[in-house]
Amino acid sequence: MIELRFHGRGGQGVVKAAQIIVSSVIDTGKYAQFIPFFGVERKGSPVFGFLRIDDKDIRIKTQVYTPKVLVVFDDTLLSMEKTFKGLQEDGVVIINTKKSIKELELPKNAKEVYLVDATGIAIENIKRNIPNTTMLGAFANACKDFINWDILKQNIETKFGEANVKSAKVAYEKVQKYNLD
Repeated sequence: MIELRFHGRGGQGVVKAAQIIVSSVIDTGKYAQFIPFFGVERKGSPVFGFLRIDDKDIRIKTQVYTPKVLVVFDDTLLSMEKTFKGLQEDGVVIINTKKSIKELELPKNAKEVYLVDATGIAIENIKRNIPNTTMLGAFANACKDFINWDILKQNIETKFGEANVKSAKVAYEKVQKYNLD
């Protein structure tokens, strides 16, 4: 089982992005679940959620305490202690940021870090500051073992249209990978 945790802010489309991942995984015959946590449920406040992917039925219904992958929709959340809490030693972190890798304070247990300006790409392609589908492109590049890119693109188009698919494609191509060994 692969466990992931998503961190973002209300209005960034964290829940919709995770729902598209779940649909895409299920479309390949695997199992997936997403459990969101909203807190105060208002635009701009921190939100997070827990995603699991497996080849067999997922019975556990708890928070993800030791994620393999963190998907961070807003780099201002990097300073929050709970963002990196429990990240596995060989963890993968995907961050929406304009900052360089040298400007970020990352934990030692992050093995691979992927950076993309998802907000900028979203504004350019969909004309809105909602980076969810753009982050899906970065996610697909970083997590090729977990997600089928073609099915993910189809589900993005079905749910949000061609402009969002274009935004995801740009992020897929532009995301920068860093190995932190």
